[in-house]
Amino acid sequence: MKDTIRWGIMGTGRIAHSFAKALDFTGDAEIAAVASRSKESGEKFAAEFNIPKVLSYEELCGAEDIDVIYIATPTACHYDNVKMCFANNKNVLCEKAVTENYRTLAELISIAREKDLFFMEAMWMKFMPSFRQALKWYRDGRIGEIKAIKADFSNVTPFDPEDRLFKKELGASALLDLGIYPISFFTAFLGGVPERIRGTLYKGKTGADLDGQVTLEYKNGFAATFFGYDAENDNNAVIIGDKGRIVLGDWFFFTDNVSLFDEKAELVEKRSFLTLCNGYEYEIAEVHDCLRYGMRESKLNPTKDTAAVMRIMEEVINGQE
Repeated sequence: MKDTIRWGIMGTGRIAHSFAKALDFTGDAEIAAVASRSKESGEKFAAEFNIPKVLSYEELCGAEDIDVIYIATPTACHYDNVKMCFANNKNVLCEKAVTENYRTLAELISIAREKDLFFMEAMWMKFMPSFRQALKWYRDGRIGEIKAIKADFSNVTPFDPEDRLFKKELGASALLDLGIYPISFFTAFLGGVPERIRGTLYKGKTGADLDGQVTLEYKNGFAATFFGYDAENDNNAVIIGDKGRIVLGDWFFFTDNVSLFDEKAELVEKRSFLTLCNGYEYEIAEVHDCLRYGMRESKLNPTKDTAAVMRIMEEVINGQE
């Protein structure tokens, strides 16, 4: 692998813009090409980030000068998009949720392993310094055994039937878009699939779920979250152990501060981290390290974790039917 990692970007929406900015920020990445359903959108994106080529999805997957493809298309398109990349022996970083169900996710994981390709869900939270610090404190025994975790992700988002967040045919789902963050957070600390899963989803006019709540019961602790588009929340996270607790500040999944308290609720340590760009640079650095060292999965975000989260979300979805 060369010193510079050559990226292809599939999709030109909001999150693709944020990711491209982070790629531009890093000194060892090159955006070799972009692909979009709309040629106009692709050309506008390419002009903004000085990308030399605007291609179709098929051309992007077949391009020889690309090391890895970042997929930022609507959720309903991910399965086909990833399969196309794998058919052309391309490494993939795919936005969450990778698929809409466990069966298709398991198929993609199997194909990646058979073809010896790198594959990772773009759960950027797991690479943020604040998250990694919280995980280190826990693994070092600073809060003892976890008894409960609370993490929410909700913010007021005006209803727009044309926005992909509300279009069910594009995979719109507050659970898959927002709830996936706290559930991924819970599994990172408490383990994989819990013993009991409870959840309720509230659907809107288009049939997509707009709000929800999920409670996970593990052998030694439980976790709870509220998520959705109809309420503004602090969106912090609290991990409660029998010897203390860890608190991640507002917008827990990309906060720059994390605090450790003892069993008497007295502050022991507070860490603040300077975000160098917009937070996506940490995820990009992990992909680069994996590619350079020939790793097909990230140790920080392995596909088994992605699969566990998908199994939890699928059980919540099936429980509504």
